[in-house]
Amino acid sequence: MRTIILATAMLLSGTVNAQTAAGSHNPALKDGSPHPTAAAAAGRNSFTQDQAKGRLAKAGYTGVGKLVKDKDGVWRGTAMKDGAKANVGVDYKGDVVVH
Repeated sequence: MRTIILATAMLLSGTVNAQTAAGSHNPALKDGSPHPTAAAAAGRNSFTQDQAKGRLAKAGYTGVGKLVKDKDGVWRGTAMKDGAKANVGVDYKGDVVVH
């Protein structure tokens, strides 16, 4: 009986280790604020235009113009920051990109 319990425990611990060793391909966000990034991540974007504008505002942009979602799911448009006009984008992660 003890051998069966020990073997079962070893089997279960190996399964748990295999799952955690692989890691998650989509880890939870630790911080919900927008992050500047060099390149927008392509993916299915669930943000509305107003939500994307809100992400840009949180990142310090003002005067955000009309945003258009491109073929990669990135909201793109223009905005102002520090007195300069910039071409900006918001990807499906909510990260802000300047291009």
